[in-house]
Amino acid sequence: VTHLAAESHVDRSIDGPDAFIQTNLVGTFAMLSEARAYWQTLDEASKGAFRFHHISTDEVYGSLGEEGLFTEETPYDPRSPYSASKAGSDHLVSAWGHTYGLPVLITNCSNNYGPYHFPEKLVPLMIAKALDGEPLPVYGKGDQVRDWLYVEDHVRALQAVFERGELGRTYNIGGFNEKQNIEVVHTICAILDQLRPRADGKPYAEQITSVADRPGHDKRYAIDANRINAELGWHPQETFETGIEKTVRWYLANEAWWRPLVADKAAARRGIA
Repeated sequence: VTHLAAESHVDRSIDGPDAFIQTNLVGTFAMLSEARAYWQTLDEASKGAFRFHHISTDEVYGSLGEEGLFTEETPYDPRSPYSASKAGSDHLVSAWGHTYGLPVLITNCSNNYGPYHFPEKLVPLMIAKALDGEPLPVYGKGDQVRDWLYVEDHVRALQAVFERGELGRTYNIGGFNEKQNIEVVHTICAILDQLRPRADGKPYAEQITSVADRPGHDKRYAIDANRINAELGWHPQETFETGIEKTVRWYLANEAWWRPLVADKAAARRGIA
């Protein structure tokens, strides 16, 4: 079982935490209960091959200062309803492993980006709003730092952990690509300037607009991925520069996928994260 189902947008967790508790905590409890019931019906050989892999976030660790990285030993310090719900679900998975012997694995990943990203998220939100000539909302100065990982690199990491990871362990997955939010937005604007220039010839960066910061906004996340690098041989194949250009090109070529979501107010969130 690879458990990726979750509510994941911090802004929505602030506006309405109920869905995050129900989906991320109660939902994970339901998944664990069903997985354990199924696992107990298996013969010994099949039990040995069974895995319950829980996919989580680096946000459970809280906020970093200007230096340092999150490791698998970093104490949990969630700061939002979203990260608290994911921290709780991580603890449930760990408890089911310790208490019932369920073969579990946990991964905590940095910010993903790539094709099919829901339009409320930073990268697709900026692309959609830029193309529609709307303001590009950036929290405060946009100096919040995130580590960015291309989605296909994340998939390869999940496969490596599921197939070769040591049961009961946690693996941090990061892209070694720390960027300020404002850097990400400027990069997207520059790529759009090249691939689909504005009709008036002006740069998309003119649309960047500072908005009031959200409550409790974490300053910096950054992952130490040395465990998965050393033990499982996984390394990201995309740099931020190659991955973000692939992503922008995909959204330009697939407007039929994301425009109905935007029309349905999927991108009408309070801000970006």
